[in-house]
Amino acid sequence: MQTGEYSKRMGDIEELVRKAESIPDPDSRAAALELARAVMELHGAGLAKIIEILSEGGSSTIDSLVRSDLISSLLVLHDLHPDNLETRVTQALDSVLPYLRSHGGDLEFLGIQEGTVRLRFQGSCRNCPGSAITAREVIENAIYGKAPDAAGVEIEGIAPRTAPADENLVQLEPGDGFPLTRVGRDGL
Repeated sequence: MQTGEYSKRMGDIEELVRKAESIPDPDSRAAALELARAVMELHGAGLAKIIEILSEGGSSTIDSLVRSDLISSLLVLHDLHPDNLETRVTQALDSVLPYLRSHGGDLEFLGIQEGTVRLRFQGSCRNCPGSAITAREVIENAIYGKAPDAAGVEIEGIAPRTAPADENLVQLEPGDGFPLTRVGRDGL
């Protein structure tokens, strides 16, 4: 499955979850949502076992797997990714710093608070609205590509978005009863 196909399927899943959540009959709605939870639990358990078996062969196999955006996002979804949120955010920032610096910008990682990535942007392109918007998009796309579980991104030195992002990650969170939640760029 290519990245574009994966994104489309995630959108399809989000729409199906919305439809399931809006089923008027409470028993049917509960059954549909429980089906989704059960499938997620089964897939998560299978992925966990695969990771366990592959880990016995050393970290190079796991490292190869997480280089795939598709596999990496599935591991994040099931809370199985070997790298924590901060490590994945740092990797994302490392990937965009050369671009930002080539345009006179720089970025300082301030930390992560309650899942929200905090950054400080500095440089000559911060005063140009078009450049600032482009810089924000480049930074956010890199972070959400590596860390779709980030609750949000705050960048000092670049004005916040004027409208919330329209992309959301539908996530079935492991836990008591696998509650269905929607996690997106705006932290909903």
